[in-house]
Amino acid sequence: MSVSAPSRRLVTRCLFCQHLPIRPRVQHQQQRTALFGRGKNDATQQDAQPSARPNPVLEEFQRREAGGQIQQQQQPPQAGDLAASSIFEDDRRAQRQQEQLAAEGEGAEVQAHGPPRDPQNMLRVLDPDPNARERWERKKVIQMVRKGGRLSKQQVIKRTEREHLIRSHNIKTSIKKLGMVARQIQGKTIEDAITQMRFSKKKVAQDVLKQLEFARDEAVVMRGMGLGSASPEEAVSAAEPTSTALVSRMKTPAAAVPAPMQIQLKDGKRHTVASPATIYVDQAWVGRGPFGQLPDYRARGKVNIMRTPWTSLTVLLKEEATRVREYAEREQKRKEDKLGKGLWMPLPDRPVQWQRQWYCF
Repeated sequence: MSVSAPSRRLVTRCLFCQHLPIRPRVQHQQQRTALFGRGKNDATQQDAQPSARPNPVLEEFQRREAGGQIQQQQQPPQAGDLAASSIFEDDRRAQRQQEQLAAEGEGAEVQAHGPPRDPQNMLRVLDPDPNARERWERKKVIQMVRKGGRLSKQQVIKRTEREHLIRSHNIKTSIKKLGMVARQIQGKTIEDAITQMRFSKKKVAQDVLKQLEFARDEAVVMRGMGLGSASPEEAVSAAEPTSTALVSRMKTPAAAVPAPMQIQLKDGKRHTVASPATIYVDQAWVGRGPFGQLPDYRARGKVNIMRTPWTSLTVLLKEEATRVREYAEREQKRKEDKLGKGLWMPLPDRPVQWQRQWYCF
């Protein structure tokens, strides 16, 4: 006996499920989408609908955007004005804020930037030991009162003569090799020393050349060396670039430029001083740095560890005015030693201040 197709489908189902309605596949997919998620079209339709929950952040953003659009509509751009996407728009916005604060008054400025700072409180914070500083200042005031405001010889030299001390980085060379170069540049003017290092055959001379050029530039910028006396006009030109200062020096009359003078150095050599403001290398010494390590491969698989030295160079730059002063002091001392301390010296002619010939008071 043959069974039809619908009857075969009912037979294959269990007895419990025979009386349940058979749902189509489309209805099953709709129910699964409602339970576990939604499709792309449904999400698009729901996003298009306004959300029932309020969003204060979004509302504030929309309100500001609407206000900015209204303001832009009220103030159309003028010819030659900056665009809204210009990189200078931030500067103009900051300038407008400052003008608005200035128009509101000092109260708004104090409210924006806070109360003014107290210098005493700042000093207490920045000074690590204010009590020690107060004691030091009191000590210096007492010294000035006792000496009547007179300065010692070293203080006068420090105030009237310029000098600059600079130490280089560690150079990969030994003390013996760098020491010979330091002795070569010591006592020479900075330009002569740079010329010597430029044409030197030594490998370390190139590092010394860079260090001398850096020291010269730093002495000119920081100390004003090589620019002349500390007059107000030249003090202003010292802050300018070197080329501008040299041009201002060239415009000065020839009578103001000092004539070259011959002096004798401490070692007995003759030296010509073209200008007292010329920079020269007064002292140059070397310092030992850390040691590195390099392998030295030997026979039979042995390896020795070599200690590679690192050395630094320290240079003290001064002006020719210092050598002129030292030469004058040596000449004065030589004259005193030649004449002798006990030798009678005639006093200069001075007017008589008292009429009595035997008493001076």
